[in-house]
Amino acid sequence: MKRIGAVLAAALSLGAAGSCLAAPLEVYGKLPSLEQVAISADGQYLAISATDGEQRNVIIERVSDHQMVAAIRAGASKLRNLQWAGSNHVLLTLSVHSGLGDDIAFGTGEHWGVIDFNLTTKKQRVLLSDMPGAVNTIGDLPQTRIIDGKPIVYLESYYFSSDEGASGDTVIFRVDLDKGQTKVVASGMPHARGFLINDAGDVIAQSLYDATTSKWTLRVRSGSDWRLAKTVIAPIERPGIAGLASDGHSILLWDHKDGEPILREMAVDAQDWGAPIHDGDAALLTDPTTGALAGFVTEDEDGDHYEFVDAKRGLYWRAAAAAYPGQQVTLQDASADGRKLVILVDSPTEGPAFALVDLEAKHASWIGPQYGVHPQDIGEKRAIAFKAADGLDLTGYVTLPPGRPAKALPLVVLAHGGPEARDDPGFDWWAQAIASRGYAVLQVNYRGSDGFGWKFVSAGFGQWGRKMQTDLSDGVRYLAGQGLVDPKRVCIAGGSYGGYAALAGATLDTGVYRCAASIAGPSDLSRMVGDQKYEQGAQGVGVERYWSCFMGAKDAKDPVLHDISPAMLADRVSIPILLIHGKDDTVVPFEQSTIMADALKTAHKPYQFVTLKHEDHWLSRGETRLEMLQALTAFLEKNNPPG
Repeated sequence: MKRIGAVLAAALSLGAAGSCLAAPLEVYGKLPSLEQVAISADGQYLAISATDGEQRNVIIERVSDHQMVAAIRAGASKLRNLQWAGSNHVLLTLSVHSGLGDDIAFGTGEHWGVIDFNLTTKKQRVLLSDMPGAVNTIGDLPQTRIIDGKPIVYLESYYFSSDEGASGDTVIFRVDLDKGQTKVVASGMPHARGFLINDAGDVIAQSLYDATTSKWTLRVRSGSDWRLAKTVIAPIERPGIAGLASDGHSILLWDHKDGEPILREMAVDAQDWGAPIHDGDAALLTDPTTGALAGFVTEDEDGDHYEFVDAKRGLYWRAAAAAYPGQQVTLQDASADGRKLVILVDSPTEGPAFALVDLEAKHASWIGPQYGVHPQDIGEKRAIAFKAADGLDLTGYVTLPPGRPAKALPLVVLAHGGPEARDDPGFDWWAQAIASRGYAVLQVNYRGSDGFGWKFVSAGFGQWGRKMQTDLSDGVRYLAGQGLVDPKRVCIAGGSYGGYAALAGATLDTGVYRCAASIAGPSDLSRMVGDQKYEQGAQGVGVERYWSCFMGAKDAKDPVLHDISPAMLADRVSIPILLIHGKDDTVVPFEQSTIMADALKTAHKPYQFVTLKHEDHWLSRGETRLEMLQALTAFLEKNNPPG
């Protein structure tokens, strides 16, 4: 994993880490040296998103000799997605925090736009900028097709008519990248929630969801009009368009049975969807030129597992993955013929790195590591399994501090967000950074976490701040019983829901932790749910229903939310608290931390409050990501010294 192209090596060198001391926090906290890698449809070029820890550049490299042929300076822009449209155009999906007004659905928040880079002309163009009346922001990632040999991009956005004051309609724009021409090819009905384009470039389906009535509807193109194909009442787990079937024409739809996701196929002229073609959670792999289904990715405690529609591609994949035994291998991108693969190889001793596999030449070469870590900078990550107090089987991971005996260690519980998300066995920059300071780090997939089936998710309903919380402390007790950690030296930290869990560890599940650090965590649940319902209008009803399932509340005004809101329970706090929050957070409002700070101040409780300027919910900027880590580790070392 040591090969980096000559251009990248000069640009991305971080210097050698100390041989005895822990690596600098910058190694973990800055943005990855390599964030994304995509390969052109013909397999001749790589687009590589590289950073110096803060500034982003996209480098176009020729595969045959690894020489740079072009570079795109993205600066401090947030690069959300990097993809090729054919073999001559690179699409950069970027986001910016801004407000576009209250009368269109995107409102104030993270607004996404797309830049096209033409490899032949070396020119950039902001897509939709040539279309009068178009809002230069998109509602979903670009869909690309190759039609008559030309790269075509489809974008979901908003369009304002020429009538003054007219509200924007959801539409699909078709962009001919070679000609630079943009036109509207489909308009959405009210409550439009997704569109599907077939392999010929025709918009064939749209889904609608009215949150006030919980009615989901599928409409299918019939000639020049739309016909109603399916209607379902779905208060929470609603159906949705998943993609294009492997034939390039039929529609793939997500349905749910007893809460479990089910993938169904439906012909465009059918009156109902068909039998399930895949059960359970899965990500879909698609053909880069047609958009048709190419396979599935499922996840378990051991990592990702791949299933391909084309048996030959399955053989290609298994041959590539077999070359890296004992490591997690994930597919990042592939050429149109599937013979050149960009993969991410996550080594438990060296960390994650990108590689290019040429199956025809039977050759693999390293593109470069994601992080500038060395083996001595990486703590061992062990999978664990234990039972909660009520007997529920739980799993998780413990990362051990490098160079320290695995006995009576100080511990940091790092709770994941979501809550319907999960921790996995791969490299985790946040956990590794904390472990590098001398702590064991516990990550528990508490009840309600994703990836373990609907029964496990629904076990979290009504358990926000209750058994979802005690699952974490049950993990502490398990590790203490193994002699791995010192139960008297435990702190808790986390982001988003994990930030809430940290605050709940100081107010609801007391007596376990010496300190708690909340990064963008909710503190006043009634206020948060109510604000989201207000800001999202009718669709906010669906948000309220979803959160109410986990919180066990009827609505935002339910008094039960008071009983599990840390800001309402500040007088119970007996340990130091650290609050960190990005000022531009559009998921958990910044005021959730100011509310908690005010409550702690009123109750005369110890706390620190760090504001991350110009930062969002996802810690997208290297400077503020590092600022968070520095504040967090200083807080932990002060209140729970590693010894």
